[in-house]
Amino acid sequence: MWESILDFFRRRSISKDASAVPTGLLPLDAIHSAVAFIDVEDTSFNECKNAILSYFKARGIKCELFFIDFRKLSEGERLITSITTTVLKKDLNWYGRPSREKVSLMLEGEPDLFISLLPSMHFPLEYMARCSRARFKVGRCQPASGPVFDLVLSDSALPQDQAFVQICKLLETVR
Repeated sequence: MWESILDFFRRRSISKDASAVPTGLLPLDAIHSAVAFIDVEDTSFNECKNAILSYFKARGIKCELFFIDFRKLSEGERLITSITTTVLKKDLNWYGRPSREKVSLMLEGEPDLFISLLPSMHFPLEYMARCSRARFKVGRCQPASGPVFDLVLSDSALPQDQAFVQICKLLETVR
């Protein structure tokens, strides 16, 4: 019963806020800005963050990083990412939708490319991906509710820094 109530509100929220921009494969030379979501809990977090920034900087593509961090921080433990670009558990409403502030911040950059490096699909990430007006969306798995990504690297066993390297290889083959 509770799950069906959650599903109802989640579906309603997505149908109301989802982007209508058509998506598809884009060559790298058509991409001018990107947004990437990475998991702070992955052990390769720092390597992944640095790899993303250097990859896009070398190609003249503006990149914004967002972080997903649903850990329960113990007393005295500090957040290791920027609070403005980190989606925390407290930024979610009762059915899992990220705050308007976080969504607006992601949409502000008007990215051409949306990348999710998280190996699984949680509702907050699905919501952000569906709301994004990016013309090319890349992820590591499709949500159960239907496809949102144009390109999927389905090896969820890879650490996210290695997954990013594989995604880069795929991006460079798109013509």
